[in-house]
Amino acid sequence: MGKKYHLFEVFGIELEYMLVNNSSLKVTPIVDELLTLKNGRLTDDIDNGDVAWSNELVAHVVELKTNGPTTNLNNLSNEFHKNILEINALLKPLNAQLLPTASHPLMNPTTDTQLWKHSYSEVYALYNRIFNCKGHGWSNVQSTHINLPFYDDGEFEKLHAAIRIILPLIPGLCASSPILEGKQTGFKDTRLEYYKANQKEIPEMTGLVIPEQVFSKKDYQTTIFNPINKAIKPFDTEDILDQYFLNSRGAIARFDRNAIEIRLVDIQECPQADIAICVLIIEVVKLLVNNETTSLSNQKSWTKEVLYSILNPCIKEGENHIVSNLEYLNLFQIEQACTVQDIWKQLFKLVKSQIDPSHHHAIETILKHGTLSTRILKAIDKNYSEDNIKKAYTRLAGCLHDNKLFTL
Repeated sequence: MGKKYHLFEVFGIELEYMLVNNSSLKVTPIVDELLTLKNGRLTDDIDNGDVAWSNELVAHVVELKTNGPTTNLNNLSNEFHKNILEINALLKPLNAQLLPTASHPLMNPTTDTQLWKHSYSEVYALYNRIFNCKGHGWSNVQSTHINLPFYDDGEFEKLHAAIRIILPLIPGLCASSPILEGKQTGFKDTRLEYYKANQKEIPEMTGLVIPEQVFSKKDYQTTIFNPINKAIKPFDTEDILDQYFLNSRGAIARFDRNAIEIRLVDIQECPQADIAICVLIIEVVKLLVNNETTSLSNQKSWTKEVLYSILNPCIKEGENHIVSNLEYLNLFQIEQACTVQDIWKQLFKLVKSQIDPSHHHAIETILKHGTLSTRILKAIDKNYSEDNIKKAYTRLAGCLHDNKLFTL
């Protein structure tokens, strides 16, 4: 257990990217080569100043994360971008580069998946045995994780209550996974559509994605961790899986490091967009924690079922989903049915003065032109030929390299 921090005192951000071949844009399982090139030998974590690099479940995905808790969100876009440029330079002789977005539009998970074969591989192998990780929900997903600290049960209660309220709206801000295997899926956030059912063999792990109404460490253990531990026991005969690793809700409590990790954010086209989205979500969580638009008791009263009934259609329709639950809308001082895009516009209006102006352009672009999924579909313009999809995603790789938003 490291040092404990108070609410919003520090932050942790994690970004996941695919490695792809420059000419074919196919996923390239060479993260081990990348880490070896950087470090001189293979290690699963590389300390690179303010940002650390690490491997993931599959061999074509690399994670970049704040190297420990950070107090400054406003310099992170540039810090992540510097690391992206360094990685692309290391990958260039291997004819590879990083690709953004939450899912590869052409990957065939059955033939293209290679699991990580090095450290921690026994855990990944066990997961593969239980769930079969050669599927889009395992091997073709990249997300952004936001880690927010709490000091004690009192702070956990406020933070968990606020995060649960905001989770249903997240796909309407940052869906970026509209295409799989060369076809429009019909979901703006296909990553989350898979996420919902990914662990159907052991439903206790994901639950209803929205966490249960638990607001203390003791209740969390009883309501969430104990059922997970009991359900996994017949599969995990060697006792190598950890309850923190197994909990797959849309926000997970990490009492081992006194933080809640938000996991529903699809990764965007560049760090400028990712960090702007993180900042907006964090400021809205702050707004709720400070009871500026509604009380703590009201926030705690929302069941996972009701919140899920807002999240689920938002996964499909993204920012266009119309929310008609007036009690929910009242949480944000909205008095009539409106789209999720309109809810985010209202939320941005409420917190804009707290957000550094360096993030305004990215947030305003998303609120005006739609989620990255919407912008990708507009760029594809109903032409799902492999060449046209590659053309759009090559542009997205360029956005990542230049740290620029994807606009039409």
